[in-house]
Amino acid sequence: MFIINSSNVEISTCLLVGMPGLEYAHIWMSIPLCSMYLVAILGNCTILFIIKTEPSLHEPMYYFLSMLALTDLGLSLSSLPTMLRIFLFNAPEISANACFAQEFFIHGFTVFESSVLLIMSLDRFLAIYNPLRYSSILTPVRVAQVGMIFFSKSILLVLPFPFILKSLRYCKKSQLSHSYCLHQDVMKLACSDNRIDVIYGFFGALCVTVDFLLITMTYILILKTVLGIASRKEQFKALNTCVSHICAVIIFYLPIINLAIVHRFVQHVSPLFNVLMANVLLLVPPLMNPIVYCAKTRQIRMRVAAKLCKKEVQL
Repeated sequence: MFIINSSNVEISTCLLVGMPGLEYAHIWMSIPLCSMYLVAILGNCTILFIIKTEPSLHEPMYYFLSMLALTDLGLSLSSLPTMLRIFLFNAPEISANACFAQEFFIHGFTVFESSVLLIMSLDRFLAIYNPLRYSSILTPVRVAQVGMIFFSKSILLVLPFPFILKSLRYCKKSQLSHSYCLHQDVMKLACSDNRIDVIYGFFGALCVTVDFLLITMTYILILKTVLGIASRKEQFKALNTCVSHICAVIIFYLPIINLAIVHRFVQHVSPLFNVLMANVLLLVPPLMNPIVYCAKTRQIRMRVAAKLCKKEVQL
């Protein structure tokens, strides 16, 4: 519900939901929820700290990993306020401006994470296809330029969302169906014609889909290149550098694909299932990406272990 000049009714807040039918257990759910946020924030901050303080990690692959960690931090911090308000304090209300701001940041960071995953796949292809020129092609300046281009693209893509929503006329209904504000969710509250909103929302989703298709094509090229390597040992070594990124792609896109299939093909879906899937979409990538990269990337794992051992010695 929103205070908007063009609306028929003046409404100042809308209502988010926790776990439908399990409201009595929200306070207990807040314990694992807060733990997940804490691990996600600490994990991504650790990745950023290790890459910044270790000169040996000042390479294109780790610069792109820093972008991924920053994006995951942004996603976590964008949804954190409303999630904590709902589950800790049983306060589902959110103001119009706060809702518009939250959906802008959530969609912006989601689109940028999709772009970063695409950049990282191209980085792996270049490292395997032309390893001798890899460092000379992807200089720090070019890495920064690529990051800024895709970041600007993500911001410009989602920038119209809040303004389009403000142009709609809203009914008196105020109940959203998630624990945070999403563009498609707020759009459903409108009474006026929202075809422009639907079309532009579809265009935004199409951009993320194109990223996924390009990542898939890049890995087909990577596989083709790897199969052309004579040594089995070198083949395994080349593919092993892609494992962490493949896990990150699966973690990010699998919930999106599942949610899209459910919304498109399943007629009657439990509200609880919708909320769970939406929360998984936002919580799991920032939580799992640092764990995957620490576990599967030897250089980061060794640096983290070295920092921890150094602290223990000092104690």
